[in-house]
Amino acid sequence: QVQLVESGGGLVQAGDSLRLSCAASGRTASSYVMGWFRQAPGKEREFVAAINWSGTNTYDTDSVKGRFFISRDDAKNTMYLQMNSLKPEDTAVYYCAATLSSRLVKSQADYRYWGQGTQVTVSS
Repeated sequence: QVQLVESGGGLVQAGDSLRLSCAASGRTASSYVMGWFRQAPGKEREFVAAINWSGTNTYDTDSVKGRFFISRDDAKNTMYLQMNSLKPEDTAVYYCAATLSSRLVKSQADYRYWGQGTQVTVSS
């Protein structure tokens, strides 16, 4: 019932910044939790960050803490991931996801809706 489309990926150098966007369409609800995941070549998809329905609570994984910042603008039905001080190990396809929940969740199984992903490549 919800469609998610990521954008903003690209090829950058280590230390650069990118801002990813996730545009939502279709049925929406104020109680949606939204999150970002990433999948590097040869690795499983991993959790990056999540944000609650109001945008007042966030959670992120240790590997991006202090560098990545998640936010949302419900008026625009858009979620963002500001990525600073990018490292080569951040290279991955980044996916946005959403689900109805009263709490922050970080498991793939907890998310019902997924985008197709956007490629982020960080060179040395």
